Amino acid sequence: MRKTLILVALAWAVATSAAQIKNQIFQFEFEGFTLNGVLNLPNHTPPKGIVLLVHGSGQTNAVEQNWYADVRETLLKAGYGAYMWDKRGCGKSEGVFDYNQSVENSAAEVIAAIHALKNDQIAGSDKIGLWGISRAGWINPLVIQRYKDIKFWISVSGVDDKENFKYLLEQNLRIAGHPPEYVELIVHEWVEGIRITHAGGSFEAYQKVTANLGKDNFWLRFTHGGITAEGYDRYQKTFKKEAVEEETGLQVYVENFDTILSSVHCPVLALFGERDMNVDWRKTKSLYEKTMEKTTDLTIQSFPGCNHNMFRCETGGFYEFEDTHLPWTRCEGLLNVMTEWLKKRE
Repeated sequence: MRKTLILVALAWAVATSAAQIKNQIFQFEFEGFTLNGVLNLPNHTPPKGIVLLVHGSGQTNAVEQNWYADVRETLLKAGYGAYMWDKRGCGKSEGVFDYNQSVENSAAEVIAAIHALKNDQIAGSDKIGLWGISRAGWINPLVIQRYKDIKFWISVSGVDDKENFKYLLEQNLRIAGHPPEYVELIVHEWVEGIRITHAGGSFEAYQKVTANLGKDNFWLRFTHGGITAEGYDRYQKTFKKEAVEEETGLQVYVENFDTILSSVHCPVLALFGERDMNVDWRKTKSLYEKTMEKTTDLTIQSFPGCNHNMFRCETGGFYEFEDTHLPWTRCEGLLNVMTEWLKKRE
């Protein structure tokens, strides 16, 4: 019932002492609201370009909490500027946060940020690159399709064209130790619930086919206590407008996504954690290879023992870091791979 919630809120905590970055507030307008962001530029040399950091799903407090400090520092050391901002209604950005903001609208938001940087003649804005995690794997290809002068794209834990919650649910139930038949039952009920929701069925009909799902501990935790009638009705109004693949019952976030990826001609660096239990990274890797390997400069790197957010982990489970208090340690070599790849863009 929800796009994957990305636990990016803790990403800023990595190596805070290593990220003494000079922050400059830079705001832009989008659909009548002022969105608040932070711009980082190299201190002593003109930037080679500016990389926009595009968030995954969920609310943000990126500016205040200094998210992706290690990633932004890596970009600065490579000679690039970095710009990220808080979503509408988050941090000091105006408006109301919309969890169901379409990826098309998010892409338009990114392009608005690009125009603002260019209109203010920010140094480096003549060469724009994109970095994005998870949901940004839908957004950034649309940006590249609509804005023809993107210099490169760094895709982190990217997605294929469909809703990934089925995979997330299945993997996390397995990690929790449930037997295969239970996992199969719960996942089946989730899919049937999606079919009823998209077809315009009632909340009562939804409850009937998700009786066991509605009592599952992981589901209750993920949905903060379960789906209410009000929440169901609110979600259904948005969900009914979006495409669903008949065979799988999965929501299609970007139609003709393979065609859009095939039209990407800027260099692409795709980074995956091999214990990603949020997104089926192998499917995305295969999709990237199928669509972009012959049309652009595509580099793919996966990291053993790393989760969806590119931190070292034990299981990759959704709540692993919260429940086991593991240290937030970046995948070994991740930042170096980014640095070496960026050097080749010179």
